[in-house]
Amino acid sequence: MRLVLATRNEHKLRELAELMRPHELDPLPEGVTLPPETGTTFAENALGKARAAAAAIGRPAIADDSGIEAAALNGAPGVWSARYAGEDATDEENLAKLLREVPADGDTRVAYVCAMAYVEPGGREEVLRGRCEGRLTHEPRGSGGFGYDPAFVPDDYPGDERTMAQLSPEEKDAISHRGRAARALRLKLLEVEDRARPRGPLGELFRRSKRGRSDGERDGRERERGRRDGAPGRREGERVRPAGARRRRRRGR
Repeated sequence: MRLVLATRNEHKLRELAELMRPHELDPLPEGVTLPPETGTTFAENALGKARAAAAAIGRPAIADDSGIEAAALNGAPGVWSARYAGEDATDEENLAKLLREVPADGDTRVAYVCAMAYVEPGGREEVLRGRCEGRLTHEPRGSGGFGYDPAFVPDDYPGDERTMAQLSPEEKDAISHRGRAARALRLKLLEVEDRARPRGPLGELFRRSKRGRSDGERDGRERERGRRDGAPGRREGERVRPAGARRRRRRGR
């Protein structure tokens, strides 16, 4: 399936192109305007972008919104992660502000959160979510990744002090919030494609035999219920002998 990724972020395009295989991702065409991220949840923002792209292009589109949540800040920056230090702030400026506001000797628990939306033009919508938990280090390190990666030490590799920016692309994709959401969406779309695929003669034969077994099992249950409710093995119209009649006749002999 070919999908349009509703983003101008080249980092996301490269990352998701690998994560969504065998589905193929096309970049957002020039001239398509995405709405501002004014939602109060990641899902709202992701759906807004995917809907705009699908409506403008007439093809299925996906979009994600993600960010970091700090326990010490009651979940902030959250949906404002990309512009935490200002509307045009750089990754370095956003990270510097977060490190100033989260005390190094305080609660450094953080979580990456992602909502990924799939939208068909005038049709079905899906939202899948992913989450990666860890802690914030005040000694940023690593040159890979982007955003808050240099200061995010994930919990998924116990005893490993590397930040997300120090992991290999494969290690990061295996545990990242975006990787988990993308894999969930990829599987969902594969299931949809499989259900829509025409079935061959053998598949139809199997379904018929399965229906036949179900009907036979249902008939068997109904016969068993009838035996429990009535006299076992009694023929229609046969008189039921009163209980104890056989014992009384034997004692009278």
